Amino acid sequence: MGSCCAPPGHGGKREVSASGRIERRPDPTRGQTPTAALQTPAVAAESLIRLPGGTFAMGTADRDANRGDGEGPVREVELPPFRIGASQVTNREFDQFVSLTGYRTGAERFGWSFVFASFLPAALRRGAQRPDAAPWWCRVDGATWRAPEGPGSDVATRADHPAVHVDHGDALAYCAWAGLRLPTEAEWEYAARGGLHQARYPWGDELAPGGQHRCNIWRGRFPTRNTAEDGFAGTCPVEAFPPNGFGIFGTSGNVWEWCADWWSVEHGSGKRSLHNPAGPAAGQSRVMRGGSYLCHDSYCNRYRVAARTSNDPDSSSGNVGFRCAADG
Repeated sequence: MGSCCAPPGHGGKREVSASGRIERRPDPTRGQTPTAALQTPAVAAESLIRLPGGTFAMGTADRDANRGDGEGPVREVELPPFRIGASQVTNREFDQFVSLTGYRTGAERFGWSFVFASFLPAALRRGAQRPDAAPWWCRVDGATWRAPEGPGSDVATRADHPAVHVDHGDALAYCAWAGLRLPTEAEWEYAARGGLHQARYPWGDELAPGGQHRCNIWRGRFPTRNTAEDGFAGTCPVEAFPPNGFGIFGTSGNVWEWCADWWSVEHGSGKRSLHNPAGPAAGQSRVMRGGSYLCHDSYCNRYRVAARTSNDPDSSSGNVGFRCAADG
């Protein structure tokens, strides 16, 4: 899947042809277990919030739902107690992981990642290779989590921003090192709702209650004009906006978050009541939740709490990160 949400995946060693199509070459590191990430004892998980679980209404019947994404039907889901990160994993936290393990992300091994075109100098934008389906994404050599816009950029002033340019395998490696895991999609939505029943957003049904911005999304007209009225044109600190009713930050906008599940638009063979669902046993793409700073109603309204999308597990870009979870 490639869209404003996220560009196409690596597919092995990624190449973008002159036509903008993604070409694929086998990557010799694909499928290897990141053993370096497992050599350090698990770190403390003080930042995780314990949630009691229980039954909640997952999905939506909202008229603005993206039907092709499988947002509906509304179904009763029962979850056991679990813990989930109060916020997304930050650059500071990811740097600690890399410093202690020597881990190299997929983007670092492949040598490049996707950067939103407006973040690049005009000369680099003009010469960049772009995927056909999402020409606002540019292939940038050297773009990684520590250099989000490529060589010459860094995260020195973004230590409390979410780590980006991480693929699904990178997220799993960090979680394994920390003695944690990725949340299931059901856990993610339960946590994101903050105890509210069928609300559009983690805080209620109004996007900007009382005229106050509550999330980091695109303001203006995508992809050409962003007024940044919420204070941010790209990523923002993970606790820049108030938390939801569970004390969880950033489940609407800022960056998409990898979940553990394989993607499907079917949910439990049509059952209206599900116990601790974990998605299909296998698939081609992984679920992402939460939307990003590139979401806007004129093109993509996937910053709603029930919205969902997916991408290849080996994809990376400047608007995708993750948070951790654990059993209760």
